[in-house]
Amino acid sequence: MSSKKPLFEFKDIHVSVEGNEVVNGVSLTINAGETHAIMGPNGSGKSSLSNALMGHPNYTITKGEAFLEGKNILEMEADKRSRAGLFLAFQYPQPIPGVTVANFLRTAVKSHRGKDADMSDFRKNLKAEMDNLSIDHSFATRYLNDGFSGGEKKRIEILQLAMLKPKMAMLDETDSGLDIDALKTVAEGINRFHNDSNGIMLVTHYQRLLNYVKPDYVHVMMHGQFVKSGGPELALKLEEHGYEWVEEQISEKAGV
Repeated sequence: MSSKKPLFEFKDIHVSVEGNEVVNGVSLTINAGETHAIMGPNGSGKSSLSNALMGHPNYTITKGEAFLEGKNILEMEADKRSRAGLFLAFQYPQPIPGVTVANFLRTAVKSHRGKDADMSDFRKNLKAEMDNLSIDHSFATRYLNDGFSGGEKKRIEILQLAMLKPKMAMLDETDSGLDIDALKTVAEGINRFHNDSNGIMLVTHYQRLLNYVKPDYVHVMMHGQFVKSGGPELALKLEEHGYEWVEEQISEKAGV
């Protein structure tokens, strides 16, 4: 790990869903300026970890602690975690009929800036960020995610990221359902957001997104735990050998 200031860290996190433990003692420190990729097969606990850290009510953290810039986020409701600088791009963004994209984003940005915020630059910034993500301006007046394709939903998630500019972004399988052109556009949006003062936790199954968003560290999650960590080369090995390769290493280490 680098000597940069710790930005986001969680220790010995356990998560239960409907009484079943799905994350079993996960710890990680993400420093400012770093991108960490969390990879693993379906059912390994990746999405559960992200949702629990964001404060989703269906995911209960039964043990552990988590801090954003030294602040204990587990003492905060989900909206306060967001205003503190934590962001989650959902794997399956939900439609919100009756609420337009522009009104949703205006409300979110104003909430983050404070009730007396100067919003005179909002429309200009929104159009610029939509252009960056190749989103037609007509989407601003459409209801959020209502009738959107999978790729359109993911672009709107990155639009939210660009407008809110959080300190810590958790991106849950943002690459799922994207064709290669949409993948490149979304990756460019993530890279535009990322700088030396924020951090990214990127949850993904596959190497392909990591061809465009370069991680500093890769962590393999299986059975609710981090079982292997390394640099970007680890993702390439997973692409070549699959998750069975990791399972075999675990078995050999355990003497099975």
